[in-house]
Order: sequence, then structure tokens, then C-alpha cells
Amino acid sequence: MFRKMRNLGLGLVVLAVFLSSCGSFNKIVKSTDYEFKYKKAVEFYEEGDYVKAGTLFQELVNIYRGTSKSDKIYYFYAKSMIGQKDYLMAGHYFKTLIKEYPTSEYVEEAQYMTGYCAYLISPKARLDQSVTQDAIDALQLYINLYPFNERVDEANRLIDELRDKLVYKSYLSAKLYFDFENFKAAVIALDNSLNKHPDSKYREELRYMLLKAKYLLAVGSVSDKQEVRLSSALDEYFTFVDEYPESKYKKEVAKFYSTTSKMLNYKVEEININ
Repeated sequence: MFRKMRNLGLGLVVLAVFLSSCGSFNKIVKSTDYEFKYKKAVEFYEEGDYVKAGTLFQELVNIYRGTSKSDKIYYFYAKSMIGQKDYLMAGHYFKTLIKEYPTSEYVEEAQYMTGYCAYLISPKARLDQSVTQDAIDALQLYINLYPFNERVDEANRLIDELRDKLVYKSYLSAKLYFDFENFKAAVIALDNSLNKHPDSKYREELRYMLLKAKYLLAVGSVSDKQEVRLSSALDEYFTFVDEYPESKYKKEVAKFYSTTSKMLNYKVEEININ
């Protein structure tokens, strides 16, 4: 019984402290003493209370616009958004800081954080990768502008990771056409992927799929398109074996070559007869 009453008492104390804290914060929010409000916002930020800090800085952004504190408030507001894991809003305010206050002492960090925030919200490879490209562009600009900064190595590491995602996205998109046996579209997508990412770690598989797609497209073509497509498949075979003479696909592609050669010779003989 005593333990229950003691726990109840502790709970009431905690509740009282919480309500008192809320009341104190509401007074700060309603205050028109903006210097006091700014001071409390910085205190909340330094204490790690990013929600309260962000709430105050959000208002102060407009109050202090055009003053000597403007860039600092933008900076703290953006950092508060990072503390709340709102990376989209944080990135927006870092970009705004760079645009509106290009001579600010915070511009260098803001440039890096613009790219970093985009990196944090970059989606999985199967989804649209426009944000991923934005992150790469922002981080590369940071490296170009501040090549000797200590964050450059980290920025390069992030760019490599993001580029790997773009390569994987390109691979998945091309493979999707191949898997659904849309070989005409697959040929275009696979060729584009190889041209855009010539050093792709999926290069051998992409080359194999391109050869197979051309082969199957040729074999299933109508008569008047077959010769051109067979020739294209045969050219692709020679490109593949030249680049990967010991490929794990060696036996299968040899069959493509045999069938394609026979069909192409037959088409040539047919044309000569006619």
C-alpha cells in the first residue's frame, strides 16, 4: 500500500514538473521580448531540445530577417530540424542560407549539409533517384568550393555510395524489361545503362542480357526485320566474348552464336536465291 502511494506521489511530482515546464515554455512562445526568445532558443538547442528550439527559431526567422543575426538563426533553425530528423526542411533552410547570405560564416557548413540532408532522404534504389542526384551535385559542389576542408573525404565517400545506388537503379530498370520479356525495350535500356555507367559492377550481366535480348528479339522477328536483328545479335556476341572470354555464360552464348549464324546464313542464301 505504501509503495503504491509512493509511486503515485512520484507520478504526481513528475506531472507537476511537466505541466510547469509546458507553462514556462508557453510563456516564452507568447513573449514579445525577441532577444529573450532568441536566448532561450539557443539554450534549448544546446540542451538538445530541438523541438522547442525549432519552434522558437521558426518564428525568429521572420522577426530577424535582414538583421545581423539572420544567418545565424537560419543556421540554428536548420540544425534544429536535423535534430528532429526533418532532413527535408533542414536541407531547405541550409539552401536558403546559402542563397540569401552568401558571405555568411555558416555557408561552408551549409553547403556540405545541403548535400548531406539530401543523402539522408535519398530513397531506395527501386524508387525515383532525383534526390540522389541532387545530393551528388551538392556534395560535388562542396568539394569543388572547399577542396582542402576536412569533410572532403567524407563527401567523396558519400558520393561513391550515392553513385553506386544510381548504378544499381539503372541495372534494376534495365533488368525489369528483360525479366518481363520486353526485349525491344530491354535492348534500349540495357544499352543505355552500359553507356551511362561503363564501369558498372553489373557490366558482365548487363552485357549478357543485352546479347540474349538481341538474340531472342531476332529469333522471334518477322521476316523483313530478321536479318538486321540477327546481324546485330551476332555483333553483340563478338563484343561479349572479346570482353569476357572466360565468362560463366560462355556455353550459353556459344549456342546463341551457333543458332544466329545458321539463321543468318539461311537468310542470306534465301535473299540470293530470290
